[in-house]
Amino acid sequence: MDIYQQIEILLVEDNPRDAEMTLRSLQKHNFANQVHWVKDGAEALDFMFREGGYAERDPNHSLRLVLLDIKMPKVDGIEVLRRLKGDERTRMTPVVIMTSSNEERDVVESYRLGVNSYVVKPVLFEALIDTVTGLGLYWMLANRVPQGKA
Repeated sequence: MDIYQQIEILLVEDNPRDAEMTLRSLQKHNFANQVHWVKDGAEALDFMFREGGYAERDPNHSLRLVLLDIKMPKVDGIEVLRRLKGDERTRMTPVVIMTSSNEERDVVESYRLGVNSYVVKPVLFEALIDTVTGLGLYWMLANRVPQGKA
C-alpha cells in the first residue's frame, strides 16, 4: 500500500455519544486520514454512491472501511448492507456492523448479506474505546484489501 494513499473510513452512527467516542478512538491512533460521519442510512447510501450532497465526492478517494450501525432512522443498517454488498461498485468495501443489537436474527442476516464482521458495542466508555482501537488495528493495519477496489 502506498504510504501516501488517502485512507478513508465511513462511520454510520445515529447516536452522537457513540459516534464521538468512535471518532476519538480512530483519530487518537491515526487509523485514517479522514473519517466521515453520517447519521442515518439514507445519508450513508448517498455518500457511498456519490449522490445528493455527496455527488461531488472525489472518486479517487475510496473507502477502506465502513463501520455500520443497524438500528438507524430513514434506512436501517441491514438495508444499507444489502445495497452495498449487492452493488458491484461497493461489494468489496469491508463493512463491519458495530451495533448494540445482540439479536441472533440480526447477526444471521448480516452474515447472509456478506458483512465482514459483526461487533456488539460494549456499554462502558472504556470498553467501547478498546473495541474501536482493536477494530482499527485489525482493519487498518493487518487486513489487506484488493488494490483499487475498496
